[in-house]
Amino acid sequence: MAGCCEHDLCETKTLERQQRRVLWVTLSLNGAMFLAEFIAGWLAGSTALMADSLDMFADAAVYGVSLYAVGHSLQLKARAAVLNGSLQWLLGLLILVEVGRRSWLGTAPEPVAMTVLGLLALLVNTTCFLLLTRFRKGDINLRATWICSRNDMIGNVGVVLAAGLVAWLNSPWPDRVVGFVMAVIILRSAWRILGEAVPLARRPSLTPPASAT
Repeated sequence: MAGCCEHDLCETKTLERQQRRVLWVTLSLNGAMFLAEFIAGWLAGSTALMADSLDMFADAAVYGVSLYAVGHSLQLKARAAVLNGSLQWLLGLLILVEVGRRSWLGTAPEPVAMTVLGLLALLVNTTCFLLLTRFRKGDINLRATWICSRNDMIGNVGVVLAAGLVAWLNSPWPDRVVGFVMAVIILRSAWRILGEAVPLARRPSLTPPASAT
């Protein structure tokens, strides 16, 4: 019996090390892409690129919180997911504000910069998505990070699509429409994460599932 417990404990520790390693990689990639996309989006005047850069920043913060939650109680993991959803919700609202601001100012984005950074971000987020896929059915903390990466990939494709339409139509509106759609997708995902995580986080105590012991 003791040998069985020791074996399960060893497997748990190994899984936690793997989770930490993946989260460190995804955090670093998202942090670097946030800086690159934010600067490029600001200089290029692209709402979609700015939205995607803010999404990268939120994800880097989420991965940092998720990294801390690895190896802790299920309740702490649920609270980390609540923070994840809250950051995503705030991000969606900020993107809507930026869409409105850009529309009011009437600035036109630079499609070449949008395309280059959008493709680079897609490569980074696809890498993160694939690294996190094996954990997508684990605890709510890791599941929330996987959802973030999935949303990022959708957003990156949207940025590239918007860049092509901006160049083709010679109009800034495709960029704004994509920014708006990205905000809606992020808000919807945040609502789903919070709907699942908040009830768990409010419980006075949580015991691990039987499969974990």
